[in-house]
Amino acid sequence: MGISLKKGQKVSLTKDNPGLKKLIVGLGWDTNKFDTGGDFDLDSAAFLLGENGKVTSQSDFVFYGNLKHSSSSVIHMGDNRTGDGDGDDEQIAIDLSKVPENIIRIIFTATIYEAEERRQNFGQISNAYIRIVDEDVNNEILKYDLGEDFSIETAAVFGELYKNNGEWKFNAIGSGYQGGLAALCINYGIDID
Repeated sequence: MGISLKKGQKVSLTKDNPGLKKLIVGLGWDTNKFDTGGDFDLDSAAFLLGENGKVTSQSDFVFYGNLKHSSSSVIHMGDNRTGDGDGDDEQIAIDLSKVPENIIRIIFTATIYEAEERRQNFGQISNAYIRIVDEDVNNEILKYDLGEDFSIETAAVFGELYKNNGEWKFNAIGSGYQGGLAALCINYGIDID
């Protein structure tokens, strides 16, 4: 069992785990029992950002429509359309040794697919979390339970990996956004149609 983080808490990954290279970032959630009755489809994504807090190219956005970054450093393991079952609902594999030098931050998000049409928001989601696992030894390094009450938000930033003085660290963010995936894309410099 890894470290349990609170919102805003930061922890070093590579300092405390020398040789750490391959990570699995697991995101999970449950839908509340008394929801809209429609299916929930949450989608995880990773934004690879440069110094300016924006993507350096459009391919720096890894999600169900672009499962693998061109460097092979970030690979989305596939879209879970129901969130049913125990454990991680979606996973993103990270190879820290392959992350391009110009990428200093990787943001992990979740959005609700067709949230407005389905009249859904994160207030109808419970037990949302992000966790990081050392893939080589299958050991959970840390877990952050969002535990926030997002009543109107349709997107959430769960956390981020970031480089600081040559070390990789994790920041538990837990911030909600209105406007779904489009709002996140605009925020991080992705052109949307």
